[in-house]
Amino acid sequence: MPRHMRITVRIDQELLKRAKNMAAAEGRTLSELIEEGLRIAVADEPGEGARERPHLQTSKASGGLRPGVDLTRFSDYQEMEDLEYIERMKKF
Repeated sequence: MPRHMRITVRIDQELLKRAKNMAAAEGRTLSELIEEGLRIAVADEPGEGARERPHLQTSKASGGLRPGVDLTRFSDYQEMEDLEYIERMKKF
């Protein structure tokens, strides 16, 4: 059975508020959240004691220049920027 000890620590108010909200959202106590963080921080190996995080999807898009744009010609680059600006302004 684990031994528990009561301590007093000083924590930034905003950080404490965020930690309390996170613990509540996860249905845990603040003590459990802090204990998990300490276990991760003092682990002998990276990832030891850490919960597995979900794999987030990432884009496979490669990007690149628009067809016919030559960045060695400044006018092409300026035209590309102007076209992007016009598209952004259409959304207003």
